[in-house]
Amino acid sequence: MASSHAANQPQALTSETQDAVKAFENLDTDAKLAVFYFIYEKMGESITPAAPAATEPELAPRLLGDYYNYSKDDQLAIMRQIVNCEDTDYSRAYGALKENNQLMVWYAWAQGMGDTVVGMPQNYERTQALNGVLSQVEALSFDDQISVLRTIAGDMGCSDVQPIETQAQTGKTSSF
Repeated sequence: MASSHAANQPQALTSETQDAVKAFENLDTDAKLAVFYFIYEKMGESITPAAPAATEPELAPRLLGDYYNYSKDDQLAIMRQIVNCEDTDYSRAYGALKENNQLMVWYAWAQGMGDTVVGMPQNYERTQALNGVLSQVEALSFDDQISVLRTIAGDMGCSDVQPIETQAQTGKTSSF
């Protein structure tokens, strides 16, 4: 059975980062997409960009190639499927990536918004909840911002891969 990455150990471990992740999780699908847009719009100002050298774009040909050939409506549908952890080809392609590469996908899409990627609607109105999440993320240190972004990115998409059980869970020691 396919699932999201939500069972993974979260990257966000402080109470402040956990609060930001919980606030993000309480947003609706389109507000979550808007958070990514606004975060990437603010990068380099109050949000610190992740290191692009830590990514491998060649691992995401479907998400960073084929995706751009779809209509804007289909692109938005794919983004929503990923956010909602739906069992689709694109959501699985996203779910197969590590968090840094998932963030690279959102960054690449944000860079193309309004051009090669569906843009924000002109009449989009930010909610108080969305503004709250953005404020929480902006107030965090660089490391904590990255932790929050990795956690929320890693909780999206669809994957059959399950975390490896720990020794405490299995009661067995590793053998060689």
